Amino acid sequence: MRNHLGQHESLELHELVVFKSLCTTKSATMSKLAQDTELKTLLEADAQAGQQHLQQLKTFLPGGGIIQ
Repeated sequence: MRNHLGQHESLELHELVVFKSLCTTKSATMSKLAQDTELKTLLEADAQAGQQHLQQLKTFLPGGGIIQ
């Protein structure tokens, strides 16, 4: 399926990966600063889910998910 993406689709997918990466980084960073245990747990769970989503999204990028 990777080979069948149009240029605009590849660009949109790359933008989505960058945005998801930013959100995942923010959740991971804020989880370290959170005082409330419930909030900390939610942020850590979001960071883990974000990592899994990023791995799935990267498989669709041209080049097998290698971002330079």
